[in-house]
Amino acid sequence: MQAPLPACSEQEGSLCAQHCLNNLLQGEYFSPVELSSIAHQLDEEERMRMAEGGVTSEDYRTFLQQPSGNMDDSGFFSIQVISNALKVWGLELILFNSPEYQRLGIDPINERSFICNYKEHWFTVRKLGKQWFNLNSLLTGPELISDTYLALFLAQLQQEGYSIFVVKGELPDCEADQLLQMIRVQQMHRPKLIGEELAQLKEQRVQKTDLERVLEGNDGSGMLDEDEEDLQRALALSRQQIDMEDEEADLRRAIQLSMQGSSRNISQDIPQTSGTHLTSEELRKRREAYFEKQQQQQQQQQQQEEDPPGQLSHPCERPTTSSGALDGDLGDAMSEEDMLQAAVTMSLETVRNNFKMEGKK
Repeated sequence: MQAPLPACSEQEGSLCAQHCLNNLLQGEYFSPVELSSIAHQLDEEERMRMAEGGVTSEDYRTFLQQPSGNMDDSGFFSIQVISNALKVWGLELILFNSPEYQRLGIDPINERSFICNYKEHWFTVRKLGKQWFNLNSLLTGPELISDTYLALFLAQLQQEGYSIFVVKGELPDCEADQLLQMIRVQQMHRPKLIGEELAQLKEQRVQKTDLERVLEGNDGSGMLDEDEEDLQRALALSRQQIDMEDEEADLRRAIQLSMQGSSRNISQDIPQTSGTHLTSEELRKRREAYFEKQQQQQQQQQQQEEDPPGQLSHPCERPTTSSGALDGDLGDAMSEEDMLQAAVTMSLETVRNNFKMEGKK
């Protein structure tokens, strides 16, 4: 059965002595002003004792120049202040590892509470009901200590340099003690130090702020990591480069096919030597010879038309084709160039249209 944990005052500044006393008594019984009043009273008592040796003595003047040993500006209070504050409640402090107390041979489990001090930090370990609790004000809450672990816990504190005081006397009644007399506490999670808790909360706030800043900067759409952005840009450039290379390859193939088709048409009108591959230069020269032959035949035809009928100067050179046929051959020869240009243009247009369609997809 889960029960409410006893109250544990949160640390404020360095007023750990105040929190130690209030956690021990389980109530807001002491304030910094009241503890300061006790400290001033102790300082005055010490001054009066020093004055008994003479107000002009070197020891007295040195005492007046020294700061108070019972309190300081940070809120620290001495063991004398805590001891005098507890006397109001009829409580007494005994050093746990002193020879006088060790001779008593009392088991720590049979005590009711301890006050622990290391340098300027004070905290209480108290039994409430039938269970022990570490009421350290630097923790986010009371820490449950089992009976078997109590002796080990106190021994560990001593090894760390803590001074441990046993609180002797009847503690005032408190609600937590009455409640825990009837039920036992089951603590599922150990409390953390306030510093660790604050650091974790601060880190969570920083992460939340960074996330909100990122979302605001991107209108809530989020932002890709820099590595992922670089990868996306590299892939886009790679695809663009591949597309350009494919386009250039297709263009070259189209031109090559067009040139091959035109060469086949021209070669049909030009006699070739069997088994011989003609270069483009040889094709050009034979084409020029073909045109020259056609022009000679045309000139001969014109001369025959100028001679009177029945008089043929060169009967053996009568052409076998008419002038219309010659014009047709010349027209066919000229149209071959036009057909070549048209084929190249159509091939280029087809390639461009294909890339446009792929880009839209």
